[in-house]
Amino acid sequence: MSETTPETTPAPVVLDVWCELQCPDCHAALDDVRALRERYGDRLDIRLRHFPLEKHKHAYAAAQAAEEAFEQGRGWPYVEAVLARTEELGGRGEPVLLDVARELGLDAEEFDTALIDGRHLLIVDADQAEGKAIGVTGTPTYVIDGERLDGGKSQEGLRARITEIADRLLGA
Repeated sequence: MSETTPETTPAPVVLDVWCELQCPDCHAALDDVRALRERYGDRLDIRLRHFPLEKHKHAYAAAQAAEEAFEQGRGWPYVEAVLARTEELGGRGEPVLLDVARELGLDAEEFDTALIDGRHLLIVDADQAEGKAIGVTGTPTYVIDGERLDGGKSQEGLRARITEIADRLLGA
């Protein structure tokens, strides 16, 4: 009888997406994020990292709300829905965050409480501090395999560069 070793699934490649939920450029970048998710599935771990910009007064609350959505199991759908309403968020503020939660069937009361009690502040602050430490200055910014790719000025060519790095790391 021969011994068989269980196949080990390689760890997914991590793509950190430094994002701000009131940022129109981050909304535009969603097509790239969706395309990457479709291409790689669970072989690419796309992680939302928060980088609220001072010029957008509701971005900090939106980052906290996104963390609550992840806690309730609907993080990316929530992020995408908020990014689709950046202009409305800029005009109406936090009520938009609660509206989106309700529309997605999330516990909006819990969102409201989370925004009041600040339970997600540490995550948002830690992301922002790490972003500053590695040179993030605007959003979206991507980090894959230690390489920082700034998308704030232009998304042009970024998906191709991320794909090139991910394929190399995954041995594709």
